Order: sequence, then structure tokens, then C-alpha cells
Amino acid sequence: MSVYITDLAYFLPNEPVSNEQMEKLLGMVNQLPSRTRRIILRNNGIKTRYYAINPDTGETTHTNAELAAEAIRQLSPYSGFSVAEIECLCCGTSMPDQMMPGHASMVHGEIGGSPLEVVSTAGVCLSGITALKYAWMNVATGQSRNAVATGSELASSSMIAGQMKNVSAEKVAALEDDPSLSFEEDFLRWMLSDGAGAAFLSAERPADGRPALQIDWIDIYSFAHEMEACMFMGANKMEDGSLKSWRQYEPMEAIRQGVFNVKQDVKLLNAEIIPTSAARAMPLVMEKRGLKAEQVDWFLPHYSSKYFRKPLKEGLDQVGMNIPEERWFTNLTDKGNTGSASFYIILEGMLKSGKLKKGEKLLCFIPESGRFSIGYMQMTVV
Repeated sequence: MSVYITDLAYFLPNEPVSNEQMEKLLGMVNQLPSRTRRIILRNNGIKTRYYAINPDTGETTHTNAELAAEAIRQLSPYSGFSVAEIECLCCGTSMPDQMMPGHASMVHGEIGGSPLEVVSTAGVCLSGITALKYAWMNVATGQSRNAVATGSELASSSMIAGQMKNVSAEKVAALEDDPSLSFEEDFLRWMLSDGAGAAFLSAERPADGRPALQIDWIDIYSFAHEMEACMFMGANKMEDGSLKSWRQYEPMEAIRQGVFNVKQDVKLLNAEIIPTSAARAMPLVMEKRGLKAEQVDWFLPHYSSKYFRKPLKEGLDQVGMNIPEERWFTNLTDKGNTGSASFYIILEGMLKSGKLKKGEKLLCFIPESGRFSIGYMQMTVV
């Protein structure tokens, strides 16, 4: 059965935050200005992003579940449905508000409506598209007449100085000799931001002739069998590459060791994310789907930083997926990197750009550095 994305929406909290406003809102770790902020911002190309932070009080303005609920509510006026009509709700996020209950249950509680199936997907950036894949398969197999899928992130609550104040005095002192030490601690603070996106899926095309996106396929590949963890939270990485879980620490020691800080192995990221995305994953997709570059009318990549755009292009070119950059579409610069929500926000911008024509093919790319998983998705404009 064919399944269509008939509407997309997003929600970004509060006013846009410029590069110069970021540290004021997030705060300074150990009362010291970040030495790497300008370097990272220059490389990632992000000019504005959004935080669920009250600029006057510093308090959080939305929960993660509330962000997702707001994105779903933005669907209703355009699609003409009420939340009571949703039959399946699939919600993905990297950082839910709590360990239990599941994120989708909390989102359902926010939007209200009727009894429905809820599914929470975990992970990092791919949690948004795994939610979408479940929603697609649910409708395609006739289990539900419609479904709503979301990706949402409340990254700022983990990036504020109060959550990261336990950087040791020794490490701060060591910055004088080796500023790169700050890069490991600081990297994600200047990369991630808050937001949510939502998609409405149905077995029926819009009756009023509005463009919709038919989902052709969604392929996801994990390379965890040969890669160690690269992005992690609730654990610390050991010298042998293994993760020491928060469960293995005494509670206060876990806080002192920064176990609950979001961390990125930047050297591993730089070395492996492009080879994994292009040389490892793309040939699998090309062989499985008979995919060729000339079949792609629009390429919608989710990358965390503009820094990766050129290497991604070169990596795809090397495996024969040489899509001209004039056919690439992203809104990272003004919407920010919202993790699992980014895919939805990019796709919403494309759908409502007025650029799409009937029959065009869209190829979407969603990487996840958690332990290196890569997603590719194709849709057709109808």
C-alpha cells in the first residue's frame, strides 16, 4: 500500500539566538569564556538557532514532550485533522525528559485526543527517522489509516553551564598548554539546539491537490559491529573504547565525572563519519535500490556542521553518487542543528518551498555518530 506524507510542520521555541548571544544564555563553564566557541561556529556555519530558555530568568520554557506536541499542533490547521483522529503516534528523540515512561507516551499526554498506538524510538539523530519508518510501515501494512511521526530535541538543558560545571580544575589549568582539551568538552555546546518536527502520514493523497510525498523506501544501516561509540551521554568512554555506564558509578561520583554531559569523540567523528556515510553505506543503498545520481532531483542532507559538506560531496562523488550541489537543500544556517528533528525541519522547508514538481525524486540523508548508523530515504512528489 502506498503511503504519503501529506503535511510537515515544526516548532522552534522562543526567539532566534545569534552566535554572540549563545554563551550568555548557556552560561560560562567554570566562569571562563569558551576558547573554542568562535572556531566551532565559524566551521559549522550556523548563524541562528533556538533554545527553550527564558533569556531573562534562565529557566527552561518547554519540555521535550511539549516541543513535539507543539509541532504536531502545527499540522492540524494545514492538514485539516484533529489530534483525536491520530491512530498511531511515533516519537523519536536523543534525550527524553525522563527514562520512564516512554517519550511518545508523554507526547500523547500533551496533545490529548483518543486512545492510539504509541511508539518511542531511541538513539541520536536517527531516532527521528526510525520513528518515521515505523509510522510508514504501520500505515503501509494497514494497521492504521494514518500516523504522526516526530523528532524532537531539548539539547539546551544539557548544555547550560549548571549541567557542565564539574570540569576539573586541573583540566581548566591544562588549557593554557593545550587548548584542544576544551574542544572535547565544548564541541557539542556550540553545535546543538532545540526544536521539533512532525509529519502526518496517510494512505490517502490530499484531496485539494496540494503536493504530497510518497515514501518509496527507507534504508538504515548500523556499523556498530566495527565502530566504537562516538557520541554518548550517561556514560564515560574508557581507554579501550568501551563505555562505563552511569549504573557503574556512585551517584555523586557520576556527577563529578560529568557522566551525564553529552560528549563527542571528535577525532573519531572526523575520521569516520564521511567514510561511513559515503564509502560504507551508500554503495549498499545503490546496489539494493538500483539508485543512480541522475535519478535524484533533490538531495536533502542532514549534517551537523557546514564543515562536513565538502567532504560529504567528495565522498559521494567517489562512489558514483555525484549529485550537483545546486540540487542540495538544507536550512542548517538559520534553523540550527536540532538532531532528530533536523530531518523534519529540512523536509518541511523543501515541501513548502514551491520548488517541487510532480514526479521529482527526493533523496534524504541522515547520519548518526552515536555508534555510526546511517539512514537514506527516497520519496516521490505526487
